[in-house]
Amino acid sequence: MTAPLPAWLEAFRHRLGAEVVETHISWLLLAGDTAWKLKKPLTLPFLDYGTPALRRHFCTEELRLNRRFAPGLYLGLDAVDGTEEWAVRMRRFPESQRLDHVCTRGELSLEQLSQLARLVVAFHDAAAVAGPDTRFGEPAQVLAPALDNFAPLRARLPGQAPRLDALEAWTRAEFARIEPTLAARKAGGRIRECHGDLHLGNLVLLDGQVCPFDCIEFSDDLRWIDVASELAFTYMDLLDHRRPDLAAWLLDAWLHESGDFSAVPVLRFYSVYKALVRAKVAALGGAGLQASGYLALAESIATPPPPRLTITFGLSGSGKSTQSGALLRSSPGATTLRLRSDVERKRLHGLAPLERSHSTPAGGIYTAEATRRTYALLHATAAMVLDAGWSVVVDAAFLKRHERDSFRALAAERGADFAILACSAPLDEMRHRLETRQHDASEATVEVLERQLDWVEPLATDEAPLCIPMLDPEQGRRGPRA
Repeated sequence: MTAPLPAWLEAFRHRLGAEVVETHISWLLLAGDTAWKLKKPLTLPFLDYGTPALRRHFCTEELRLNRRFAPGLYLGLDAVDGTEEWAVRMRRFPESQRLDHVCTRGELSLEQLSQLARLVVAFHDAAAVAGPDTRFGEPAQVLAPALDNFAPLRARLPGQAPRLDALEAWTRAEFARIEPTLAARKAGGRIRECHGDLHLGNLVLLDGQVCPFDCIEFSDDLRWIDVASELAFTYMDLLDHRRPDLAAWLLDAWLHESGDFSAVPVLRFYSVYKALVRAKVAALGGAGLQASGYLALAESIATPPPPRLTITFGLSGSGKSTQSGALLRSSPGATTLRLRSDVERKRLHGLAPLERSHSTPAGGIYTAEATRRTYALLHATAAMVLDAGWSVVVDAAFLKRHERDSFRALAAERGADFAILACSAPLDEMRHRLETRQHDASEATVEVLERQLDWVEPLATDEAPLCIPMLDPEQGRRGPRA
C-alpha cells in the first residue's frame, strides 16, 4: 500500500498539512489533534465503496453508528474541496492508548474491563433489536460465515488440511448442538445492531474511560449480530494476547451486568469463529505463521478441559467473592464462569447488583423462601453452564449441609469434578470488612454474621478432602504478558 495518492487527496492532504496512514479500505489523514478518514473507491465481496454516492453514504453511516458510543470522538463530516468525496472528521488520540497496546504493556486492569462490560451491556440494551422477519441471527445466517472461513484457509494453508478438517467438523457439530439456542436467542431479542468489530484494537482509553470506535458500517450482516458474538471477539482477543485471566474477568463482569446466561452455550462457537476469521485474514495477507497461531487458538477454545463445579463455603465477610474471583482468573484457558448468589438473588427480585433492597436480616429478599429460590436458580444455571462444557464456581455461603450436597450431586450427575473453596478469616477481620464494605452486591451486616455463627453447619469429615486451598487475592490483577 505505497501507491501515490490520487491528486485530489494529495491536494487535501497538503492543505491540511497532514501525514497519511493507509489501510486496505481507507486513508487516514492526521494533523494536530484531528484525523480525517476517507474511503477508498473499492468494490469487494464484503463492501461496496464503488461510487462517490456510496462513499458519502457510508461516511454518514460511520458517523451515525459510532456516535452511539463515541460522540466525543466522531466530530462530523467534511467535504473535500472540488470533489464529490467526503471525510469523517475525528478527534485524534494517542495510538498508545488503544487497548491492544495497553494490554501488551501489561497495563490493562480489571477495573477497566469491568467498566467496558458495563458500557457494552448498556449499549446493547439501548441498541435496535432485529425483528423476527429479518435474516439477522437466523441459525443458517450464523453458520454460513463460519463455514466460509475454511475454503480460503485451505487454499492458502494446504499443509494444515487435517487441522482445518477437524475444526470444520467441530464447527458443524457444535452448530448442530446449539442451533435451538441460536433460534431462541433470536426470538428473545438478543440479536441487536452492535459494533461488529469489538477487538482490543478498536477500543481506546479516552480521558481514563474505555471507549469503542471504528464499528462496522459497511455490512449490515456483520453488525446485526448476537450480543454474545460481539463479546466473544474481545474475549478471543484477550486470549490471543495471552491474558486468560483478563478474558475470564471480562466474561464474568459481562454476565454479572447482563445476567445473559443463555449466552453461555453459544460463546464457544462464536469465539472459535472469531479466531478463524483472524486466521483467514492472516492467511490472505501471506502471514502463514500467524494464521497457524490463530488455528491453535481456535483448537484450544474448542477443546476445553473437563468441567469442574466449585462452591464456596464461608461466613459473611470471609472473602468468598474475592477468592472466587481469584479462582476464575486462575483458569488457564479462561474456561471458568462464576455465579454470585448476592447478584442473582437481587436479579430474582428485579434489583440491580448494587441496588439496596432495604431488607431486614431475615426479611425482604432474605427470607427462607427467597433463599430457597436463589439456590434453586444457582443450581439450574450451574447445570446449564456445565452442560455447555464450562467450569463454574458458585459464590454463595453454603452454610447448610443440604445446600452443599445438592451441588455435589449435580457435579456427579454431570460427570464433573467437584471442589469446595472454604473461606475463612479472623472474626474481628470479618466484622471489620462488613462494617467498611462499599460498592458490593452483598448487604450482609455484622448482625447477619452473628446470626450465622449460631446456625452454620461446618464442613463434615467427608467434605474435607474436597476442599481446595485459598488463593492469592491479587492473582492476575495486573500480570504481565505470559
